[in-house]
Amino acid sequence: MSTSVKIVKERLAAEPVRAGRPEIADTVAEIIEDVRSEGDAAVRRWSEKFDSWSPESFRLGPDEVARVVSGVPETVLDDLRFVQRQVRGFAKAQRDSLADFEVETLPGVCLGQRNIPVDAAGAYVPGGRYPLTASAHMTVVTAKVAGVGRVAATTPPDRGHPPAVSIAAMHLAGADEIYVLGGVQAIAALALGTESIAKTDLLAGPGNAYVAEAKRQLFGEVGIDLFAGPTEVLIVADDSAAPFVVATDLLSQAEHGPDSPAVLITTSDRVATETIGWVEELLPGLPTRDVAGVAWRQHGEVLVVPDLDAAYALADEYASEHVQILTEHPRAALSAMRNYGALFLGDKTCVAYGDKVIGTNHVLPTRKAARYTGGLWVGKYLKTVTYQEVQDPAASAELGALCGRASRLENFEGHARSGDIRAARFGSAALDWTDHVFGRA
Repeated sequence: MSTSVKIVKERLAAEPVRAGRPEIADTVAEIIEDVRSEGDAAVRRWSEKFDSWSPESFRLGPDEVARVVSGVPETVLDDLRFVQRQVRGFAKAQRDSLADFEVETLPGVCLGQRNIPVDAAGAYVPGGRYPLTASAHMTVVTAKVAGVGRVAATTPPDRGHPPAVSIAAMHLAGADEIYVLGGVQAIAALALGTESIAKTDLLAGPGNAYVAEAKRQLFGEVGIDLFAGPTEVLIVADDSAAPFVVATDLLSQAEHGPDSPAVLITTSDRVATETIGWVEELLPGLPTRDVAGVAWRQHGEVLVVPDLDAAYALADEYASEHVQILTEHPRAALSAMRNYGALFLGDKTCVAYGDKVIGTNHVLPTRKAARYTGGLWVGKYLKTVTYQEVQDPAASAELGALCGRASRLENFEGHARSGDIRAARFGSAALDWTDHVFGRA
């Protein structure tokens, strides 16, 4: 960090350790291996242990889904439909931007690209203290827009019952299968498959430390969206920003968890000090103060920099999940910044919009992963694959001769011979290509 940065409020806790806690990793590994070897029996045993939940079937049938959804107020269903229209519309625009194509790079040499959806995706919708129904929008809707044929969605039980609003969100989003099952056992079942739950090709959705660790351990056997960490917010503000708004927006993300970083980088001493004052005034009246207060005290930072160029540069070093721009000319950040999960421009928008209603995907990179990746999007459910066809004999002969020379530079004689036979078979001399390979030509 530059010496020109003035630290007004410093974080008290150390940066989070990337490696998982050993006790979590060991428990997760045990559950995964149990599910791998015992299937449904292990899933049921762990579900009983952690959630006191062991229904006849973890999967909800159509009649059960209809019954649960019918108990949700129509106004809630209308709100879910509205948000899902926003998510679906943006995901569709993303999908439309991905074109299959074919080009002729040399006469008679055709190279192409296709975007093929994965066959099956698993969507995890958290429950418990924070039943993130919006995760159903982000994972299920986006997968269906991508063209995934089978989306299996799962969510933990709520005090011994299917969580109605989460079930409604998954159903309206288009989930093909809905399970009431949570935790590592749900992740393992979707990744590995059991007698009653078919395995999927890709897992998406946030969760607690155990769910995140399960995805980490299973990555490779199954695709995942992201390695998730605590929710992060970083606000860049100049003197035009309202400290009350800045404080409110910082706390809106601090309430996600006690380890959620909330950072303000500002060019204004006034905004810095007044924002801290408003945070302290707002916290006692916030229902989530026990969580948000810990996050703010342990992981909150307020930094003052000389100008906005310095602010943007410092923000890029943080590479935060959510970056909110509260400046006189917020769109300047589009060209000034490179490292962020999602950018929120101006005081008419906020990170909470992205989390809940606006339509962009809120499954985003954390812990500086924004340096090298974006968040979950429709393309995550697509495999971008290529194909090649050489239609012209002369082109194949020319490429074959080149392939032979290039391969022998690397001592790959088998590769060379694959090129040789085409040079011999399709070249002007039209040698007997079997003779050519065996050195009889």
